[in-house]
Amino acid sequence: MKTLLNIIWLVFGGLLLALGYFVAGVICCMLIVTIPWGLAAFRIASYAMWPFGRMVVDKPGGEGMFVLLGNVIWLVVAGIWIAIAHVVTAFAMAITIVGIPLAIANLKLIPVSLMPLGKQIVPSHSAYVTTYSPGGR
Repeated sequence: MKTLLNIIWLVFGGLLLALGYFVAGVICCMLIVTIPWGLAAFRIASYAMWPFGRMVVDKPGGEGMFVLLGNVIWLVVAGIWIAIAHVVTAFAMAITIVGIPLAIANLKLIPVSLMPLGKQIVPSHSAYVTTYSPGGR
């Protein structure tokens, strides 16, 4: 079922979405200072091309002052606009019954498009354990 949904997703927007993230990644990598955002854009592009069966999790050791600062800069410059675009396209996809799973996948892209640094994409069937512990212990 995941493969079928991924193929439908690819045809009805996933390819264009992934291409947009890929172009953003190339531009960011050309501007040397923004390479971390470029690498994050490539990671999002792969997720945007084939989202079903994968999920976004916090990267172990992916927190810190530079990650936070980078995410805040990304949020102000591009993240909020990309998230708004995902909400609008998710609404358009949800109009049809067939498009509801596609809309949900589009909404799954919002957290990583808002704060891409310090995240990784893993298969949703894998037993992934984050290193996060409440209270900093």
